[in-house]
Amino acid sequence: MKSKKNILSRLSSFWKQIGPGLVTGASDDDPSGIATYSQAGAAYGLSTLWTSIVAFPLMAAIQQMCARIGLVTSQGLTGTLKKYYPRPILYVMLLFSFPAIILNIGADIAGMGAVGNLLFPKIDDGFFSVYFTILLLGLIVYLPYQKIASSLKYICTVMLVYFIVPFLYKQDFGAILTATFIPTIKFDKDFLAIVVGILGTTISPYLFFWQASMEVEEMNNRKRHLIVNKKLIRAMNQDVDFGMGVSGFVMYFIILTTGTVLFQGGIHQIDTVEQAAMALKPLAGNLAYLLFAIGIIGTGLIAIPVLSGSLSYIFTETFGWEQGLDKKFHEAKGFYIIIAISLVLGLAINYIGISPIQALIYTAILYGITAPVLIAIILHISNNKRIMGEFVNSRPINILGFAALAIMTVAAGLLIYLQLK
Repeated sequence: MKSKKNILSRLSSFWKQIGPGLVTGASDDDPSGIATYSQAGAAYGLSTLWTSIVAFPLMAAIQQMCARIGLVTSQGLTGTLKKYYPRPILYVMLLFSFPAIILNIGADIAGMGAVGNLLFPKIDDGFFSVYFTILLLGLIVYLPYQKIASSLKYICTVMLVYFIVPFLYKQDFGAILTATFIPTIKFDKDFLAIVVGILGTTISPYLFFWQASMEVEEMNNRKRHLIVNKKLIRAMNQDVDFGMGVSGFVMYFIILTTGTVLFQGGIHQIDTVEQAAMALKPLAGNLAYLLFAIGIIGTGLIAIPVLSGSLSYIFTETFGWEQGLDKKFHEAKGFYIIIAISLVLGLAINYIGISPIQALIYTAILYGITAPVLIAIILHISNNKRIMGEFVNSRPINILGFAALAIMTVAAGLLIYLQLK
């Protein structure tokens, strides 16, 4: 009995210590990301499982840098760019980030609406899209930061459903292990496009801005001011690693689910998340279908506040406006108005002839262009002693960071080439 209490106490303590890293990681697996992973699994079976092993250390390294920048400078990534770098770089980031994030929000809202319609067929998907938009806007505006952060953490537990779904279907564990640790590379346009899509979905620029800003919010909301030291940095790194680990596992299990159930069931073309959920129903049963669908809505509820919040932090830090989820609406009107505009514009995309698939393609292109540039800037900032002091990058982090830069640069070039071709 005593040992059980100790375990529960440790779990409770661990849960309280988890910070922005979990929410950032969970938001990385948004409905549009799930669509990409589902496409990979359905089209190529287990052949892309290895990408989750490659992506994890790269995205963890970049997010650690962003978090450290937020902690050390006490300002978001945009604020740091504004203070230490030429304004044109900042405005170019703003120019590319705005449409990419709006398109991403639109694709996620559409995915949630479509899945809502699958669960309740008598209610139109447009109603669900509007409902989720209004719900999220209300929660973001009226809840204080601590409640938003706590709510998002609990919603993250919804993602556990993706760890269950694959085991509702008979698996070949030998084939799974082989596909996980021995990379398969096919030199054809479609396979390369899906690998590039996976990398672009997992290492997304909006997460860079969110992570740095959230570390600042966390520091501002501590009961007492904490001095940035190695212990605090180490705790932050563990938080980021945990969040990115959860993200990587969810990605892995979605590819595993669709790569076994759908691919082996002869379904190789999946364009949307609702198609993926619907296709699971006759092959893996109602429970797998239901869990997959619930997971999509849950991840959307996490990702959309992160997307809209990231955009608002970018704008408000650029123009020096009052900002922060810890502030009430009347204290930071511009901040919340930008969030509202981004949600409304995202919803409107579904009514102006841009399909969710088109939105995903355009988002991938814009993210692909901006990611290498941003990674290069983040590397420069986090190695700059004038900005970071003693907390500059370690050699292992630099190796992973430059590897991410090289891979994302190649991925961006391939993406542009494939689109033009």
